[in-house]
Amino acid sequence: MLIMVRSIVRPEKTADVLSALMDAGFPAATKLTVAGRGKQRGIKIGEITYDELPKVMLVTVVDAKDKDYVIETVMKAARSGDKGAFGDGKIFISPVEEMYTISSGVKEA
Repeated sequence: MLIMVRSIVRPEKTADVLSALMDAGFPAATKLTVAGRGKQRGIKIGEITYDELPKVMLVTVVDAKDKDYVIETVMKAARSGDKGAFGDGKIFISPVEEMYTISSGVKEA
């Protein structure tokens, strides 16, 4: 079974996460620039509230047996400091029913 791991991370942590995934043996990833807010509803600086903060979404598909290792790898690379901080991001896990390579038309595991 295949698992899709979608990680929403701080833009400044993107290179760290991609490098950690590469070093862990998971080089394939898709990177998207996104904006959003978490439970804290953005941040307020003075009288201005920023409710859409820049983030990066990294998407990778791995075997189910590798899921926990990939999650641990992303968390370690994306976390701010030892304890983390608000806005460090989220990881979403979904099953992948089917996957095809466009160039060959081959259905993969």
